Amino acid sequence: MASVWKRHPRYSIFLVVLLLATCFILVPLRPYEPPFEHIAFDDATPHVNQRFALSEAFYEKALKDRAALLKKFGPRPEDVETFPDHDKPYTIWNFFPAAFNCPYEVRHLGTLADGGKWVCGLSRLEREPDSLICADPTGTFRALDILMKGISGDSTFEAELLQNTKHCKVWGYDFSVKGFASDIPESERWRTNFHAYGLAGKNKPATSNDPAMYSLQTLMAMNGHNHIDLLKIDVEGWEFETLEELIKPYLLSGEPLPFAQLQLEIHVWDMPFASFLKWWEMLEAAGLRPFWTEPNLVYVDYAKATPSLTEYSFINIKGDNVLTKAARLARPPPRHPHGP
Repeated sequence: MASVWKRHPRYSIFLVVLLLATCFILVPLRPYEPPFEHIAFDDATPHVNQRFALSEAFYEKALKDRAALLKKFGPRPEDVETFPDHDKPYTIWNFFPAAFNCPYEVRHLGTLADGGKWVCGLSRLEREPDSLICADPTGTFRALDILMKGISGDSTFEAELLQNTKHCKVWGYDFSVKGFASDIPESERWRTNFHAYGLAGKNKPATSNDPAMYSLQTLMAMNGHNHIDLLKIDVEGWEFETLEELIKPYLLSGEPLPFAQLQLEIHVWDMPFASFLKWWEMLEAAGLRPFWTEPNLVYVDYAKATPSLTEYSFINIKGDNVLTKAARLARPPPRHPHGP
């Protein structure tokens, strides 16, 4: 054997590799076990409930990953820094990934710069009959914008939303400007409604120095709405108090939140991690699941600061809204050639 190795070393190496490969193939391996329970889809049109179930399984995995990360860098929430020094390779946003999947397509509406938003399932709003789009008898799709500032500077999101839907109506609130920007064409202006109010956790009448502030429930009642299909909020740090006041009654009653999806800019700034975690878990308990996120890098560039501002898009998985309803075919399926 030694003489063969010396005379034909290449052939000897090939023989050894071949034997090892043969052993690897013949030795029985442990069967693959998928990390998630298998959820089968329908052959034709996947049922939206099945997609939600699979996404929720992914999200449960993300919750376990969050607990592991907290244990590693905590272990108490009070021990975690929002933006630690370089010796700790994480930021607050690593604990809260957008781990849920929108069951439909995700589209960006508005400018690619600061002001645009990511929306789930706009096609559902485009093709659904009027009676299925909304929860009230008016038969109109409603998008409600809550903006403390910035409407006059950029309304490209609202403009694209109106141009891509037939029944959408937009209600905007901003006490710092006089109305929507010129991005919205005149032909679509009739579908917009604007008031110089502010959004708050509780109603506050206007004074000589301060504008009127209303809760979301009050604004909806003023408009005769009991449901919003798309809610967009940018209230410069007041989102914590505002959403807490909004969500708590629904958690106590067990009723689903009155909107299908939420586009929200979060301003964490100097908020302690433990406080943010408690607030975020309240959103999760109410059925909100993040399907998209991106940091506001414009703020980072302007302020030369940490990424304290981040955009999130949430879907509401509770209740019967335009996104949780079972998908319907755009037109009837073709008849079988040999059928009746």
